[in-house]
Amino acid sequence: MATGTREALIHTAEGLMRTKGYAAFSYADLAKMVGISKPSIHHHFPAKEDLGLAIVEAYIGRVRDDFDRIETQDDRLVPRLEAFFRMFRGSTEGSYLPLCGALAAEMAALPAGLQAITRRFFDIQLSWLTKIIEQGVEGGEVPVGRGARQKAFVLLSLLEGASFIDWATRDGDVIDPATIRLIVEQG
Repeated sequence: MATGTREALIHTAEGLMRTKGYAAFSYADLAKMVGISKPSIHHHFPAKEDLGLAIVEAYIGRVRDDFDRIETQDDRLVPRLEAFFRMFRGSTEGSYLPLCGALAAEMAALPAGLQAITRRFFDIQLSWLTKIIEQGVEGGEVPVGRGARQKAFVLLSLLEGASFIDWATRDGDVIDPATIRLIVEQG
């Protein structure tokens, strides 16, 4: 039961972080939602930062698995970027903000450990995007242009920003996957 409780806490707290923000939820909120006492939460996660770190580490693990899956499914750049786009969009369904973006919005208020892992999470995404764009350049699929890192930064910025606008407006107007091609194919 302890593992099940721990996983329930991580899952529920992730939802709270992605809808309310890290600073806006408490162990009291979490206890009520999971149906356990606050001391039980402290048994699993002595400090809220410990819980936040566990959430982000678990999320990073899932994202890395997705990256591995994307790379094995196709070796061409555009299908990989389209798969990343679908993965990213899927992570924001259900009125969720992207975890990385939600944390970055609160960066100044986060404990040092969460600041560090948020930076690491962005770097993991940017590094992966840079790597696959570089492979696309080497394979002649896209021009070098501004460089792979710059294109990766623009792509991730576009997806993160679009998710925040969509979350705030609830319009459902999101960017089209074809936009990804425009970014990587520009010289």
